[in-house]
Amino acid sequence: MSSRVVIVGGGPGGYEAALVAAKAGADVTLVERQGLGGNAVLTDVVPSKTVIATAEWLTIAHRAPELGIRRSDGADLASSLTVDMAQVNSRIKDLVRKQSSDIAARLEHTGVRVIEGAARLEGPHRVAVDDTALEADAVLLAVGARPRIVPGCEPDGERILTWTQLYDLTELPEHLIVVGSGVTGAEFAGAYHLLGSRVTLVASGDRVLSREDPDASAHLTDVFRERGMTLVGGRAATVARDDAGVRVTLEDGTVLEGSHALMAVGSVPNTSGMGLEEAGVELDERGLIRVDRVSRTTARGVYAAGDCTGVLPLASVAATQGRIAMAHALGDAVTPIDLRTVASNVFTVPEIASVGASEAELKERGLFYEVSRLDLARNPRAKMLGIDEGFVKIFGHTVTGQVFGAVVVGPRASEHIYPLSLAVAQHLTVDDVAAAFTVYPSLSGTISEAARRLHRIEAEG
Repeated sequence: MSSRVVIVGGGPGGYEAALVAAKAGADVTLVERQGLGGNAVLTDVVPSKTVIATAEWLTIAHRAPELGIRRSDGADLASSLTVDMAQVNSRIKDLVRKQSSDIAARLEHTGVRVIEGAARLEGPHRVAVDDTALEADAVLLAVGARPRIVPGCEPDGERILTWTQLYDLTELPEHLIVVGSGVTGAEFAGAYHLLGSRVTLVASGDRVLSREDPDASAHLTDVFRERGMTLVGGRAATVARDDAGVRVTLEDGTVLEGSHALMAVGSVPNTSGMGLEEAGVELDERGLIRVDRVSRTTARGVYAAGDCTGVLPLASVAATQGRIAMAHALGDAVTPIDLRTVASNVFTVPEIASVGASEAELKERGLFYEVSRLDLARNPRAKMLGIDEGFVKIFGHTVTGQVFGAVVVGPRASEHIYPLSLAVAQHLTVDDVAAAFTVYPSLSGTISEAARRLHRIEAEG
């Protein structure tokens, strides 16, 4: 008899787990209440990165004159461009539906049964969906998270928005006040500013993305200011709507006025009201599900993956957690998740990608390391493309040369971090990275050169 697996949540953690379990021969049922793809497809990654990709095209248009590209009437290309926000969001919704539909088709082809509804645990091996009870040998919880709502700053879906509500806009905001300067806030602030909105970004610290590499964070902060974005330090106390738009009052009494406000102040897990604790699933003080490195919860046979666990809010991590959970539950070989090898990216313009240990972590661990940093502006391919900002930064062990971590700032940094991800995951040295051939000219040549600068020649005794 095949194992019975019930998966609650159809985001990356859920549908990837379902595919693995079905391939292993399990009888798999996936329960989803909103739509397949979860936040990653429906309201977060796919739609937000599509907005950013649209905005990025405008930066290319602004560089056109220096490349010798103008309209036939002699005017600058960018001067004639406008953004149709209704069309932008219509395209985003079409892409979301297509991606969600593709996931559904793949699950169906693999033999996964999908049930629409809200699930509740009635013990570690029983899941209730409305009036239906599902018995399970293994349960995976991949229920995701939702935007955090700050009292006094409640969204109305029209002028005061969470990041899930931006895609109903039919016009570009005249003046968007973004509250929160983490990844979500920085990405949307940068994108809407490029699209043509006046943007004020409220940051709790002295720079945006305060948890990223300090050089990268400082670089993006400077870029935002140079482009004309207004950065204000502080925290929002209240956000209210009036006839003219919105009023954001900070804790120090400062009042900011704009046409719209975006609240990007974190998220909370969708774990309440599901009977988790009654079933023996332990939650932390924030409502996150406690899991170990193979995605097990404190209830036997119950696993969890994704944003509801608080491990790392990345679709790639959620998918890995889900796959590991199913491998463990079904008796396959398991490699526990290693967060030290996770690559991440902030989709601002320029992008900020990182992998491995940060410099702060290396200092805290007392490791001996050296840093090599090279600006992309030195790269011949970058010169051809008109790229004059960004850098590659590699951390290598002082003696062995092992690559501990890296940061790439620039266009398509999310693509260029991959060789450095391989280096970190496979414990390669800077000499290993430098010895691999790169195409000339290419942006990846800067990675090779940065690694080559960390080569050490042992002095003869």
